Amino acid sequence: QVQLVESGGGLVQAGGSLKLSCAASGRAASSNIMGWFRQAPGKEREFVARISRFTWTSITTYADSVKGRFTISRDNAKNTLYLQMNNLKPEDTAVYYCAASATVDAYSPSQYPYWGQGTQVTVSS
Repeated sequence: QVQLVESGGGLVQAGGSLKLSCAASGRAASSNIMGWFRQAPGKEREFVARISRFTWTSITTYADSVKGRFTISRDNAKNTLYLQMNNLKPEDTAVYYCAASATVDAYSPSQYPYWGQGTQVTVSS
């Protein structure tokens, strides 16, 4: 069954903005941690941002390369994860993946059992 579906990717000029969405279903929708990863051609998949789902708070964490430019959020009522990307740079070009995990300290891709199919983000200079 479908668990995670990303949308919102596209082509944008450097300095522009995009907002990615990830619709979750099944076990992925109730996962403690949801995150965004990206993979550029010829490179390994890398962590971008993650957000926790606790009844009392949501904790966000970002890769240094996107801190201050990207914002991760989630709407638990809609089972949807978002990534607002501002001041985009050509080096942000990659396929962006949504992922979910029950592991509270999940940062590595191997700790996320649920993945979306990915959405392409291309930033032109």
